[in-house]
Amino acid sequence: MPPQLINQIAAGEIIERPASVLKELIENALDAGATRLEVTAESGGVKRLLVADNGGGILKQDLALALSRHATSKIDSLDDLETVATLGFRGEALASIASVGRLTLRSRAQGEDTGWEIRSEGDDQISEPVPVAMQVGTWIEVRDLFYNTPARRKFLRTEQTELNQLDQTLRRMAMSRFNVKFEFTHNGRVRRHLEDATMEPLKRIATVMGDEFVANSVPLDATSGAMHLSGWLGLPAFSRAQRDMQYFFLNGRLIRDPTVSHAIRRAYQDVLFHGRQPAYVVYLELDPARVDVNVHPTKHEVRFRDSRDVHGFIQKVVAEVVGASVGESPSLSSSYVRPVVASESNLGRTDNMPEQASVFTVNTYSPLQSAGQSPRQFFNTQPNSAATTEQSTQFYRDLHANASVLPAEISEPPASGVEANTDDMPPLGFAIAQLHGIYILAQNSQGMVVVDMHAAHERITYESLKQQYDASADASGDQMAANQPLIVPVSLVVSEREISAWEENQALFPKLGLEIDQLDATGLVVRSVPKLLLNADIAQLLRDVLSDLVDAGNSDRIEQTINETLSSMACHGSVRANRKLTIEEMNGLLREMERTERSGQCNHGRPTWIQLNLQELDRWFKRGQ
Repeated sequence: MPPQLINQIAAGEIIERPASVLKELIENALDAGATRLEVTAESGGVKRLLVADNGGGILKQDLALALSRHATSKIDSLDDLETVATLGFRGEALASIASVGRLTLRSRAQGEDTGWEIRSEGDDQISEPVPVAMQVGTWIEVRDLFYNTPARRKFLRTEQTELNQLDQTLRRMAMSRFNVKFEFTHNGRVRRHLEDATMEPLKRIATVMGDEFVANSVPLDATSGAMHLSGWLGLPAFSRAQRDMQYFFLNGRLIRDPTVSHAIRRAYQDVLFHGRQPAYVVYLELDPARVDVNVHPTKHEVRFRDSRDVHGFIQKVVAEVVGASVGESPSLSSSYVRPVVASESNLGRTDNMPEQASVFTVNTYSPLQSAGQSPRQFFNTQPNSAATTEQSTQFYRDLHANASVLPAEISEPPASGVEANTDDMPPLGFAIAQLHGIYILAQNSQGMVVVDMHAAHERITYESLKQQYDASADASGDQMAANQPLIVPVSLVVSEREISAWEENQALFPKLGLEIDQLDATGLVVRSVPKLLLNADIAQLLRDVLSDLVDAGNSDRIEQTINETLSSMACHGSVRANRKLTIEEMNGLLREMERTERSGQCNHGRPTWIQLNLQELDRWFKRGQ
């Protein structure tokens, strides 16, 4: 084939649209050490796309070479390829761009007196360098993208769609380098201007992801050996229908990896409403020698050399942070709820609560009504001092009968009433009434707390059952629980890849509570399973586990199925709607919530409580206006 055709075929793997050009040019600029990037586009980048940077520049004698295929200054040997620390390294991007558009390259290297310019018109002919006046850095302009490949040009979308793709690419790259200034101009109008955010990374995250994400997220920072994980995790209540707010950066490179996605999804599995997706911006720093980035020309896909270690580290850290955040900052995933951070000075504390907490404010007008009682009388209802702590404890003995777990000591409100000393109040305060047999109304130092009693007790029971199950598993020596031999073993035929996955992970299955033998080249037989899974579809479950191992190198199917069973048990064993509770019983539930991990949401991802602060109540009733 002619060299030009070879280049155009290769370009098809890398250059899909103007946003692909922008990504490659920004990566080259960042590799060159740029701290300022100016992007100019016309007609969605199809007519013209310009990227100017203040990086180290390119020497005059290397300009033409930079447009050649497989020409790069970033690797010299196979050893360099195995420890790639730059965003680019394949030496294909500039050659691919030059083959499908009219390209002008200007650059002035550090220490040179002038800059130099070369041109390419989509063929192998490159002009001789001519001097140009410019600052140190590189200036690359691409005009008439795909002018010489009309079939590819037909697949481009409308100008607005291509513009949105350009903006999304710029925002992604901006989140990978907080110390770099970005400016984006389209058709003569500045659309985005991002200053250096080294000292205020959240400011850039808010600009890119939105203020709502920042307000509904918690920070992440953990280290294990040579791995460092940082970033921000969206609260479970701030979930999405799509995966449009999921960004994972590996050594500064945005990647899409099934191992990472699986680990984060598993960490959120107990707190997300079904069908919802978490939002996050996460950064993993890892020794370049432990990851292969030379998997695909776009460099979005990678292979971890120790995928199980990476998976376990990410899942453990994210689960711990998410679990703590759910326990301290429940919220509603709705347009009428916004977060308000509470300081330690105005939030009641107990010794076993997290160091910080968040409360949420409902900001729509929703007047409370009570039959035969004024609002002031209703909110001043005092606890029934005649009831005793023993009654509350007995109530919890009954509710926790299925879990065989007794709650810790249940505290009562001060004898003088809930308004005696707000500084000593626990985070969820003290109960004052029950609404329609469904909700508990409590008063804390912030204002009023509304609790869905069934959802809250469902989470408490579920966590207790999990602890009990884990304890029995530890006692039996297995990670899950003691196996139950099958009267009739389950046989199944699987693919060669799945057999290979089983052979590579044989030590994993006993920990999952499965006893499996190989019958022949493609046959497996299951001889025992965890007791809780006796009624499950064992064959399908094993196929799912093997499929996960093939795709992601890990699987949580067994644990997920067991947790679903425990969740169902917790749901049926929890207090039901219309159950009349005494004040002490309600306070007992509040104290249990404060002691229970992930108590901000039920097993199905729904919120268990919300906070209405006094300021919002005052606005509703126009007090002080």
